[in-house]
Amino acid sequence: MLVARESGGARDGSPRLLREINDRAAIEAMLGRGALTRAELEAAIGLSKPATVSLLARLEKAGMVRRGELRGGNRGPAAQMWSVNGDLAHVAGVSLVPGEVDVVIADITGEVRVEHRGALPSGGDAPEGFAAVMVEAAGRAGLRTDQLAKVVVGAQGGVDPATGHLGFAPHLPGWEGFDVPGRLREVLGTDVVVDNDVNLVALVEMTTGRARDVRDFVLVWLGDGLGAAVVIDRVLHRGATGGAGEIDWIRVPDRARRDTGVDRSGARLGQLLSYRSINKLARAHGIRARNAVAAVRAARTGGAAGQAFLADLARRVATGVAGVVSVLDPELVLLTAEIAQVGGPELTDLVTAELHRLVVPRTPVEPAQCTDDAVRAGALQVALGLAREQVFGLPVTAVGVRSVPHDEQVEEGP
Repeated sequence: MLVARESGGARDGSPRLLREINDRAAIEAMLGRGALTRAELEAAIGLSKPATVSLLARLEKAGMVRRGELRGGNRGPAAQMWSVNGDLAHVAGVSLVPGEVDVVIADITGEVRVEHRGALPSGGDAPEGFAAVMVEAAGRAGLRTDQLAKVVVGAQGGVDPATGHLGFAPHLPGWEGFDVPGRLREVLGTDVVVDNDVNLVALVEMTTGRARDVRDFVLVWLGDGLGAAVVIDRVLHRGATGGAGEIDWIRVPDRARRDTGVDRSGARLGQLLSYRSINKLARAHGIRARNAVAAVRAARTGGAAGQAFLADLARRVATGVAGVVSVLDPELVLLTAEIAQVGGPELTDLVTAELHRLVVPRTPVEPAQCTDDAVRAGALQVALGLAREQVFGLPVTAVGVRSVPHDEQVEEGP
């Protein structure tokens, strides 16, 4: 860590600027690590004891940090713990799916205050129905919706940045043909961001999943609905109209060896990988299950018939992904959602082999690590990043809060 003093070091600057830089570094350290003692904060940001004492006093007076419990040690007096004041702001992350709203509300430190699910009506009153769920969730946290600093909503489809219209979302009746973020701002009385659900899952994979050390990758959602997220140089690529990654609508030939009656010359990829179509393909291989997910699970232990079905399914997936891989040449393709999860390494390996038969890049294919609530988690991550930028001045990137480089921590002058 490079430390400079105002009185003549590697960096010059006014006392106010140096204090602001150090304040941000201290806040970020406590947000990332939780409650810290003064000595631990010194070590984290590289300041002297007097400078850290002054910094904590300043932040406490401003209401940015607060004292916590005393930590006892084997030697000497107990140490005072310091943490960011979570009550400075609250945010909400929301997953919006047909018929349901899944909400999490957290304070600015990321501590979850409320988790709530509610029914979402379809039709023209869908935004008002959404608002009713949000009012109930906020109320459980002792808040009004207009007291939420940021609300980030993950939804199927993509939002056109020019109009705010939600496109590519036939499964969300009542949500097309108007400025969705603008309408939600009106009914909630606060700032609302709407993003594609698969994009938000990709953010989670970048921070806590398999793509933590990957710069360029494609995430493919194989659930009840098909989609993809494209990340280039660790930035989500949304496209000119918000439609980047909408591979659901690509028309591709069905390369399955068993004929299931689908137009083999050019079916819509979303049709080929719909739950109904996957289950139909399984039946063509003699595998009977109550639904597509159960069919894929049964195929893993279903002998030759199961392997043949998984191979056909892998051909469909690889055919759809091949064009994206050929154009982007990403470092990694990640498969996520229910079909990918139950298919496990067997399906992933088959998709890899088939993809490598179709394209020149030898892009590896792996299962994603994200959990069932990854859309909501990604929405919360973005909401926290935006709120922290607003409250603390911490810069935000596509994946949330940027870490302050070590060479930006500087020793304050007297």
